[in-house]
Amino acid sequence: MMDELRKFFQSRGGFVVAGLVGFIGVAAVIYAVKANFGTTEAEDFTNNRWFIDADTGKPFRHELKPGMTVPIAAPSGKNTGYPAERCYWTKDGHVKQEPTLVLLNSYKGSKDPTFCPDCGRLVVGHNPAPVGQMKPPPTQAEYKSR
Repeated sequence: MMDELRKFFQSRGGFVVAGLVGFIGVAAVIYAVKANFGTTEAEDFTNNRWFIDADTGKPFRHELKPGMTVPIAAPSGKNTGYPAERCYWTKDGHVKQEPTLVLLNSYKGSKDPTFCPDCGRLVVGHNPAPVGQMKPPPTQAEYKSR
């Protein structure tokens, strides 16, 4: 039995099979190392942030690097990229799955409060995501009446 295997692996077909098995083994090791020691979902969420170009109003993703300052270079080519805040609300006060990305007025040089262009509700820095039966933020009309 061992003699037959030895003869097979010394042949051209055996050499090809051994090469394929070795390649699959190396690929499996690389995959296992990347899966266990690569970036996690939390790391990706932390390092790859959403920004908004203040000139165009378009959102874009950007990887954070040590020493970066805001504003960052936006796709428009200017340093007009500011962190985006997420708004998870609808006009009628319900929670939605995909957030609207909002640029705060303070980044535009305005002291006026920021309201989501989609739902019209107040958006603040580090805008909290809805939890449980959380009450929605006020609309622009509700905010002005206070």
